[in-house]
Amino acid sequence: MAYIGDYEIVIGLEVHAELLTESKLFCGCSTEFGAEPNTHVCPVCLGLPGVLPVLNEKAVRYAVKAGLALNCQIADFSKFDRKNYFYPDLPKAYQISQYDLPLCRKGKMRVMVNGEVKEIGITRVHLEEEAGKSVHSAETILGSDYSKEDYNRTGIPLIEIVSEPDMRSPEEAKAYLERLKTILQYTGVSDVKMEEGSLRCDANISLRPKEATKFGTRTELKNMNSFRAVQKALEYEAGRQEEVLRQGGVIVQETRTWDESRGVTISMRGKEEANDYRYFPEPDLVPVVVERSLVEELRAELPELPNSRMERYMREFGLPEFDADLIASSKPLADFFEEAAKQCRDPKAVANWVMGDFTRLLKAEEIEADRSKLRPRHLVEMLALIDKGTISGKIAKTVFEEMFATGKDAAIVVKEKGLVQISDEGEVTRIIDRILAENPQSVTDFKAGKEKAITFLVGQVMRASKGKANPALVNEILRKKLAGL
Repeated sequence: MAYIGDYEIVIGLEVHAELLTESKLFCGCSTEFGAEPNTHVCPVCLGLPGVLPVLNEKAVRYAVKAGLALNCQIADFSKFDRKNYFYPDLPKAYQISQYDLPLCRKGKMRVMVNGEVKEIGITRVHLEEEAGKSVHSAETILGSDYSKEDYNRTGIPLIEIVSEPDMRSPEEAKAYLERLKTILQYTGVSDVKMEEGSLRCDANISLRPKEATKFGTRTELKNMNSFRAVQKALEYEAGRQEEVLRQGGVIVQETRTWDESRGVTISMRGKEEANDYRYFPEPDLVPVVVERSLVEELRAELPELPNSRMERYMREFGLPEFDADLIASSKPLADFFEEAAKQCRDPKAVANWVMGDFTRLLKAEEIEADRSKLRPRHLVEMLALIDKGTISGKIAKTVFEEMFATGKDAAIVVKEKGLVQISDEGEVTRIIDRILAENPQSVTDFKAGKEKAITFLVGQVMRASKGKANPALVNEILRKKLAGL
């Protein structure tokens, strides 16, 4: 439980994920991202008179698969509804969605927050068509003089995943989103790219007095383009609501936008209720009947999901829970790790490189592991060179970065850059003799019992050898030398 002042935080999330189909939900237009504005449109997705929608079967299969991955009940019978509202990005002035009979209901998902597992309920997963995209003249709608409309996105199939109001902190909300993204990525139903708008989140947040059972008045937050932004927006909004209540004010049910640059939420409009949308059954589409045989077929197609993979990594490779969870949280990263770990006698060493340098470089390049030039075999070959004593752990970092940048094999990088570790005892001894002669005070300090002096001397030897001296050999020879002085 998370409290702010005398109030408990209550959060529910509505996540929209575009499905990875080649064509739109009710027409044959392409769903490809990045085309020139208004080039992937037709009379159907533009809502011109006299046209009729035709349902994309693949979108239904993907929606059911997502529901199964989220432990939902799949409806035998569902239907589409018209959600009526006027907004520039909606050319028909209504959206084909699902209201009272969604495709998937009553699911659940486990997330880990601060070492504790929490179960969060999934109210529903329903199928609907995407709206268009408003391109504002300024960075946000609030500072714009005008907006243009791009209808390429209109009609792209998406699922809306509505959680129960089970989250009690912004941190839990972020953990939920991260795990949800991973599950959708594993199933292959969406590419979950927030930067391209294929994964978006609206958050509902309210406060209620401690020990109360009735929910407070909620506000809806929009325009959050990253998981970090969701967490920050919720933190700010919780503080804003607490201050209003503490001063005797009343929370207004409304939709607010997150202003990233200022770090505040700003009121946009009053929050609509379901009756404001005047839902009614879509007259141009027949109901959707999902046979049990299809449900079981799609269930059998589900891959190993993140929680199962995490548990297997702990069991099969002996990884700690934290390591296994971190690696399994990205399917491309997990695929990379698993391929490398099966070729290496030390899976923990593989995990350390994957979680450390590899993840750091991937983040810097803003890519996933499957787009990296560095492949699992490169890491395995490099670890073998470390085991043989050909390179040191310190040199390995240089080798790893070069492999990541170029895709070259470890042995080639070592040869081209002259990074072979110096393990010749005579050469190492000559370097040590020179360092001892240049640092008499450190020798005196060591003989006086100051153990840190040897750390300094080892560092000087490694610097003189440009990091190529065998560290174990350096320590062994250096201690023998110092003991004989």
